[in-house]
Amino acid sequence: MNLTPSIPSIRLAALLAASTLAGCAAYTPVPTHTEAAFVLIGDNGQAIARVITAQQACPPLQVDGHLIPMRVRVPFSSIPARAGQAHTPPSSAVLTCEAPIPAGSFTAQVNGQSLPVPKAEPKRIVVIGDTGCRLKGKDFQDCNDPKGYPFSTVAASAAAFKPELVIHVGDYHYREDPCPSGRPGCAGSPYGYGYDAWVADFFTPAKTLLAAAPWVVARGNHENCTRGGQGWWRYLDPRPFETGRDCDKPENDATGDYSDPYAVPLGGGAQLIVFDTANTNYKGLPASDPRRARYADTYRKVEALARNAQYNIGVDHHPLFAFGANRDARTGEITLFGGDKGLLDAFGDVDPGYFPRSVSMLLSGHVHLWEQLSFSTPHPTQFVAGFSGTAEDIVPLPASAPPGQSPAPGAIVETMSSWIDGFGFMTMERTGPDAWLVKVMDRDGKQRNSCSVKGKRSRCEVAQVK
Repeated sequence: MNLTPSIPSIRLAALLAASTLAGCAAYTPVPTHTEAAFVLIGDNGQAIARVITAQQACPPLQVDGHLIPMRVRVPFSSIPARAGQAHTPPSSAVLTCEAPIPAGSFTAQVNGQSLPVPKAEPKRIVVIGDTGCRLKGKDFQDCNDPKGYPFSTVAASAAAFKPELVIHVGDYHYREDPCPSGRPGCAGSPYGYGYDAWVADFFTPAKTLLAAAPWVVARGNHENCTRGGQGWWRYLDPRPFETGRDCDKPENDATGDYSDPYAVPLGGGAQLIVFDTANTNYKGLPASDPRRARYADTYRKVEALARNAQYNIGVDHHPLFAFGANRDARTGEITLFGGDKGLLDAFGDVDPGYFPRSVSMLLSGHVHLWEQLSFSTPHPTQFVAGFSGTAEDIVPLPASAPPGQSPAPGAIVETMSSWIDGFGFMTMERTGPDAWLVKVMDRDGKQRNSCSVKGKRSRCEVAQVK
């Protein structure tokens, strides 16, 4: 990755020199309560150290023996309840801090805790998605049972793979309603949209994987402003925090629900393009809906970013070129549905192929399964990795696309593969400029499928993992 610092190099050099002269290289951490410390990769590959702490002052970041002051991202506070939100109990107050990690750094620490530094050309990548424990409406997952909610096991197994980069394709926060009385599987779980629910749903179970490698994070629909958007902007989004774009006030949601795509270089002529689809609608977006124009603009910006690399991988939450399945409760008949209708409407206004031809692969989540599709038409190969913690979809997909059926108009399926009702993670190992070895791993790190990717085409060993 071309990890160009977001602050001028002259200023950074002066900062490091001043730290050294002050004797900061011999810094001894003062014991503090660090809630979470991790590294995000943002626009143009900028590495960002992010710290969430119960203290009221930011600790310094120590990089290669030098101290870099961390700045306050969000002052010490609790997430305020939004107007109209029900079931939002008081939440812990925390301070969110951040600082850039200069390109080419070898070590980073905060309060004595080592942070993973980025690799210029990561070749071992983990992909996960849809990791929270569902507590909403009539659906209550057993968050207290590591078998019923195995994200911590998945994260530990993924960390044992020793990745150089982690990609999360969205939906971190699912604990929205209180656990019903008399249900021990989720009894005592925090809920709502405050920090306590974020800790239980993400920061605690993800701890081993957060320590293993830097993360690229896509935003899911569970992080739109009416749901977990306040936590998304405070804790996870790699861009600067902006008051008014923080999802605190519903009147500002037209700003807080959207953000521009950005690129993360992978070296060797390849890059990720991360784009925000949190507020789309699977039922579709009529021409009069302002979201349709917003996502058409997203398409144009993805296309512009894709001109800067020879090999492009899109990263978002909602798949464009994948199937899901529903079963009729009365007849048992299974019907397939395709990619997100809202995005297809918006992107189709710009391109009848729905996605730039210069993008070769698309990584998404949202559908709670693992899936692969490759096309004889010039559409990107699609992988879905929404199988890392949230209650799984259990209606099976076919081994091949039924005649005449496609996840998007004009996309002709050549090969497909799926794993239903199995928790795990996906790995990607780079084998060439436009080639990858993809493996599907279960919660314990056991391989369940293997796929080869070359350019826009992919093929897997097993069509239906059992």
